[in-house]
Amino acid sequence: MKNQAQSGELPVMLELRDVSKTYHISKSESVVAVESVSFVVHEGEFVTLIGPSGCGKSTTLRMIGGFAKPSSGEVYIDGQLVNDLGPEERNIPMVFQNYALFPHLSVFENIAYGLKARKLPPDAIAHDVAMMCQMLNLVGIETRFPDELSDGQQQRVALARALVLKPKIILFDEPLSNLDARLRIQTRAEIKRMQRILNITVLYVTHDQAEALGSPNRVIVMNKGRVIQEGGPRDVYDHPKTPFVADFIGNANFYDAYVISVGTEAMLISLQELEFSVPLENCDHIPERDDVVLVAINPITIALRPSDGAGLDGCCEGTIQHSIFAGHSIEYTVSFGSTTIRVVQPNIQGEALQHEVGSTVCLTLNPATFRLFEAYS
Repeated sequence: MKNQAQSGELPVMLELRDVSKTYHISKSESVVAVESVSFVVHEGEFVTLIGPSGCGKSTTLRMIGGFAKPSSGEVYIDGQLVNDLGPEERNIPMVFQNYALFPHLSVFENIAYGLKARKLPPDAIAHDVAMMCQMLNLVGIETRFPDELSDGQQQRVALARALVLKPKIILFDEPLSNLDARLRIQTRAEIKRMQRILNITVLYVTHDQAEALGSPNRVIVMNKGRVIQEGGPRDVYDHPKTPFVADFIGNANFYDAYVISVGTEAMLISLQELEFSVPLENCDHIPERDDVVLVAINPITIALRPSDGAGLDGCCEGTIQHSIFAGHSIEYTVSFGSTTIRVVQPNIQGEALQHEVGSTVCLTLNPATFRLFEAYS
């Protein structure tokens, strides 16, 4: 019977139930690449799997695609258990970071490869390939070979080869890693556009934050073979559930702080000899008075302005130690009490004031954006 999502939701297109993968290196040594991973992807959803290198995300994708068999657990596609089915039986094309095009085949032949394997009539193949070339701006280069194409063109051919099969699900494994910054943005937008037009379910693996947060309906964060957090991109970014997520997704600053008092809605903490009232909903647990907590502060939430030396309320004076101009933003390292803090200032319309190294500035922190975790033992 076909799996269904909860009442009112779209059908479940992909489901992993306690999936694990162990690689046995020798008789006495093994490595757990994926451990008890469970999640669902609904029909038409765009879900991003993000995590650092070696966290198990690509192994998870390979088990879904049929290129690796789970050591335990179950993989369901459109309600069917597929653990024992090979890649060719699943109709789940995968787009790789190295494109994986056949060098001896033309653009047309690469795109048509899967259709020919299905023994479709030549007229139908020609029609479907032409449609893909038109949709992905490949018209006019159908007779060229992969080594005659730019990286962006090769990636679009790889995408066309997958989409022409009209799959229910398509897998992406770091597909934009070999492209420059401009092409990454363009191709990411192209993938999202095609996904919406064709209403295809997408599972997209990346370690890049911009890719992870920019396109999907949902983000799944992995670390050390496990799912750490999942939710909407904004929710995961604004409300990390662990220090790892706060660091990996938000590049947070971390500090130990002391709990002065705990109220019904907020707690008062002491951080670098400053006092802040933090909402209890921002804490992963409710500490007690005099406890030490770990405070995560997203560098984008800190306001920075020149100091007038007047000691304004809520202002912590610091000195610019280092600055990096990144075009769309300026990143600073600023002295903060007995330590330093990273601050990212958006450069909206190129009008951001650039503070010189050595200048004194006023830092204004917003405790409503602090995330509090149990201190490291």
